[in-house]
Amino acid sequence: MARLTSIRTVLGLTIGFVSFLSPVFSQQAQQQPSPEPSTPTAPGNNPGSTNTPGRNPFPGTNPRPTNPNEQMNRFPEQPRPIFLSGKVMLDDGTPPPDSVVIERVCNGNPRAEAYTDSKGRFSFQLGQNQGVMQDASMSSNRGDFGGLGNAGGFGGMNQSDMGGFGTRGGGISERDLMGCEIRAALPGFRSDVVSLSGRRAFDNPDIGTIVLHRMGNVEGLTISATSLQAPKDAKKAYEKSRDLLKKKKTQEAEKELEKAVEIYPKYSVAWYQLGLVREGRNDVEGARKAYGSALAADAKFVKPYHQLAGLSLKEQKWQDVADTTGRLIKLDPVDYPDAYFYNSVANYYLKNYDAAEKSVREAQKLDSRNRIPKTNQLLGVILAEKQDFAGAAEQIKKYLTFLPEGKEAETAKKQLVELEKLTSNTAPAQGQQQEEKTQDDKP
Repeated sequence: MARLTSIRTVLGLTIGFVSFLSPVFSQQAQQQPSPEPSTPTAPGNNPGSTNTPGRNPFPGTNPRPTNPNEQMNRFPEQPRPIFLSGKVMLDDGTPPPDSVVIERVCNGNPRAEAYTDSKGRFSFQLGQNQGVMQDASMSSNRGDFGGLGNAGGFGGMNQSDMGGFGTRGGGISERDLMGCEIRAALPGFRSDVVSLSGRRAFDNPDIGTIVLHRMGNVEGLTISATSLQAPKDAKKAYEKSRDLLKKKKTQEAEKELEKAVEIYPKYSVAWYQLGLVREGRNDVEGARKAYGSALAADAKFVKPYHQLAGLSLKEQKWQDVADTTGRLIKLDPVDYPDAYFYNSVANYYLKNYDAAEKSVREAQKLDSRNRIPKTNQLLGVILAEKQDFAGAAEQIKKYLTFLPEGKEAETAKKQLVELEKLTSNTAPAQGQQQEEKTQDDKP
């Protein structure tokens, strides 16, 4: 019993004090390699050289280096503006009935870049993402969904935590785009992707048509059906708000959104956008009201559920988190692995360990790129509560493979030590029980 109390104390400290969205695991920008030190060429061994052995033909200088990397690094690749354009189309040949977010994904980490217009077209400069509101689904990807604990916090990350590189003075080099691709982000749909590897500043910006393919097992909608019926004046105010957001005029944009929902109270997507604006300026109650109004207008519109779960998470309202993520998962069981993760966290705090284990294992299935490494730690904690210490230790070992050296790694190592002690102590007892059972089974 003392051992169990000990492991609960160690694991409980992590549950309580590690931030939910730590940027520990975020992919950082690829850095230009440092030039190798200049190495003098051996006298007489430089091809084409007419100098005599032992003499430098250019006194006071180093002979020309033979290392090709050194030659390349003398003229480093300069970041330049890269523009992209194209359009998005549904697999039935029609344009999306509402704006779709265009994402750049580098090494598995997405970053919103632009919206499509009413005809599905887009045009933008890479790395600028002006006026694109980052909702919780994007925030969750920042920092690879970060850590477990602090009982909340969809905490804000800076842009360098969002998928690789910043604007670096308004330009991007070809090196930055290695391992990157462009896709259209619309939950409930699978997007074609366009590779950016090898793209240069002066290439044709048109990347063609990105097709969205509807998934059959998703009931929820990311495009609100009621929003399609908005009258002309409401749509005009909504579109104006989008233009104002691109210019970072959030106050004016908020007024236009309020005008849009006043004209048409069932304008679910406008309510949702209004919630994002209010949440962005820390008006939590105003944001919650807007998201609630979006769902009152269209209960199958999935995005507000995601945002509401984030707000409840910050406030440690675990039953609300469990209920809201539960509804989101039911509507869309394939696009939100973080919803399963937070559902598991909520059920852990509610001591519903079976439900917590089920959700976190589902999160691991959907997270094929291992962008939520905290699922391993969380599952380890849950299994420890269920006294499966060997299984818990295995999960903490997996978690450690994702951690750099530091405070979190040290805490995880302490957890592992405690779990291995518990495993070794329970193994003899289990063996004795098995032996007794075998003896009882004998005639």
